[in-house]
Amino acid sequence: MRDWDVAGANYAALAGAITRSLSLGESTVTLQFNPERRGSSAAAIDKRSLARRKCFLCTELQPAKQKAILWGNHYKIQVNPYPIFSRHLTIADLQHVPQHLAGRVGDMLQLAQSLPEFVVFYNGPQCGASAPDHAHFQAGAKGEMPLCDEILHATTTLLTDSDEGFVGYVDALGRSLFSIETSTMRAAERYALRLLDLLPVPAGGDEPMVNVLCWWDTTDRQWHMVFFPRRKHRPACYGEGEGRLLLSPGAVDMGGLWAVPELKDYDSLTPDMVKALYDELCMTRKDLSPVFNGFSQHWENIQPF
Repeated sequence: MRDWDVAGANYAALAGAITRSLSLGESTVTLQFNPERRGSSAAAIDKRSLARRKCFLCTELQPAKQKAILWGNHYKIQVNPYPIFSRHLTIADLQHVPQHLAGRVGDMLQLAQSLPEFVVFYNGPQCGASAPDHAHFQAGAKGEMPLCDEILHATTTLLTDSDEGFVGYVDALGRSLFSIETSTMRAAERYALRLLDLLPVPAGGDEPMVNVLCWWDTTDRQWHMVFFPRRKHRPACYGEGEGRLLLSPGAVDMGGLWAVPELKDYDSLTPDMVKALYDELCMTRKDLSPVFNGFSQHWENIQPF
């Protein structure tokens, strides 16, 4: 922020950003007017467009001022220059390999424990990732996504539990989600992989459409993971101009913090509109019956990657 003018200007602008809150019953959505997020919201992620543009996560193509801290064997942690959070990180693979979660669940859990002041999040390649051709996570300062507090008190349908933790289903917060709380990394990995195994994979994809939040609670020494199962990438109203909304919701929006790049959209959004968008984009309890059925069967033989 001190040495890189782009990052410094954008974090200063974010500090003065206007916000307002919408109530969705038991849940709150915070709208943040953030014009610098236009590039992410409008990103073209079809194969042809990806092949034609330079990858902004590849080290050799990044600005010289975008420094990195190496983490583990194959990740770099960097400041995100177009922030949604007061502290916003991008954690990318050192290699240009596709976005895919199943083999990286353990990495996500370890990152969350290494970054206890952050929520680590994952956007699937077909539901929020603006660089689906380059594997990466992001992390945002704790306390800025409403759902992370709300989930701790939400009415939850228990799917399975053990001495190590549980998996639950929640639909009382305006969208369907699965919640994992565990005291061991092994249990968290097993539960997460089971969810990925049971959720449907869309045509042309190689993993379920999911957004995932993950954080480490230093007080109760537990991992928390939230999976949002998706059925669409962008709403039917997506676009620019009158009657359209330039909104491409990902994990942060699912967590209740909506970075809105257009002022007209920021001004016009209502609780009913946000709820309708969640309903359009997210899977319903009926859609998720295979997951409920799968957790009712014996599955203890699944092993983490």
